[in-house]
Amino acid sequence: MSKLLTDLIEALRCLPGVGGKSAQRMAFHLLERDRERGLKLADALREAMQRIGHCARCRNFSEEPLCALCASSSRDRHLLCVVESPVDLAAIEQATGYRGHYFVLHGRLSPLDGLGPEELGLAQLAQRLGEGQVEELIIATNPTVEGEATAHYLAQLAHAGGVRPTRLAHGVPLGGELEYVDRGTLAHAFGGRQQL
Repeated sequence: MSKLLTDLIEALRCLPGVGGKSAQRMAFHLLERDRERGLKLADALREAMQRIGHCARCRNFSEEPLCALCASSSRDRHLLCVVESPVDLAAIEQATGYRGHYFVLHGRLSPLDGLGPEELGLAQLAQRLGEGQVEELIIATNPTVEGEATAHYLAQLAHAGGVRPTRLAHGVPLGGELEYVDRGTLAHAFGGRQQL
């Protein structure tokens, strides 16, 4: 293969879930059938990589210093939801009626991966909590070992800032049947039961 083709295949492999064969298939498709769209893709990638940064307030992806959510005056400044990634933020925005603000960690505490409080921007979060506007910190990290450790750290940070921490509920999915729920999820749901 030519060096350019090999370089293209290797470049496509940086995408999550794309191995050698998938990258090769994509490269061949673009070169054989869709060169115009391939050029548009290259332009969009270049533009996005150069112009998209992070919001100075919430750390979400943004082309401006302040993202549209942080700049909006219609959002409730007393509620702050902490998520692991921009994908989680988008899921909450699409599925709920949440009208508060966000803080994006871009990961979770994981010393093995080199992700500590500094990499997650927790000093910036602590400063924001200390401003006195936030009354409730909604912790929306994933229910993994690292996500739970991060949630515990965030709860301590909230308490130190005089903010009430809350955690998203976990357990039996809506419409689910108990006999099909895995043991870990069922045990967590049973332990977190609430009075009606």
